[in-house]
Amino acid sequence: MTDINRIIGVDFDNTIVSYDDLMHRLAVEKGWISPEVSKSKKQIRDCIRQLPNGDIEWQKLQAIVYGHQMQEAKLIEGVLTFCKLCQQHRVRVYIVSHKTEYANYDETKTNLREAALAWMNSHSFFAGSGLGLTQEQVYFESTRASKIERIKQLNCTDFIDDLEETFLEESFPKSVNKILYAPNYQPADIPTVKAVIKWQEINEYFFSRS
Repeated sequence: MTDINRIIGVDFDNTIVSYDDLMHRLAVEKGWISPEVSKSKKQIRDCIRQLPNGDIEWQKLQAIVYGHQMQEAKLIEGVLTFCKLCQQHRVRVYIVSHKTEYANYDETKTNLREAALAWMNSHSFFAGSGLGLTQEQVYFESTRASKIERIKQLNCTDFIDDLEETFLEESFPKSVNKILYAPNYQPADIPTVKAVIKWQEINEYFFSRS
C-alpha cells in the first residue's frame, strides 16, 4: 500500500504522545480520582467532571500535563516504527495538532507549543537517527477548523487522529482516508473511518504489502 505520493497527517496529543499514566498519577495525588480508576484519559476525565467544578479541575489537569510536566509523558509504542517505515518508503509525514499557545488554568503560563516541541526534541523527533522529522513538518493550530484547513492545504491523503469529532466535522475533506486511534474505548461505527487500537495495526495497514 506504500506510495511516494502518499502524504500522511498525524494528530499529536493522545495519538503520538500518551498522557494516561501522568494524568492518573496527578489526579490521584490531588484526590480527584481513586487509584482504582483505569489509566485512560476518557475514564479519568469522566470521573473528574462529576466533581464540583469538575470541568475546571479537568482543565487544570490538562494544563499541567500539556504544559510544565509534559516531559513526563510517553511516546506511544509503534510511532517510532511508523516514522522509520515512512522514511524508508519516502512517505511524507506531517504532525497537525489542535493546540493553543496557553491554557486557561495554568498558573505557570507555560507555552504549550514550546513544551510539545521540547518533548519532541527530547524524544529525537528531529534527529536523523531518531524519527527523522523536521520542525517544518509540525503544525499547531488554534482551532479544530484551522486544523482541518491545514490538512487540506498539506494535501494529506490520510489522517490519523484519536478524536472521532475531527472526522465528523462537515469541513473534513471526504477524499482523505480516516484512521481513528482508539486504544481505550469502543468508538462508534462510522462507515468511512478505520478504527484501530494500536499503532502496530496502522503500520501493517500502510506497509504490510511492502
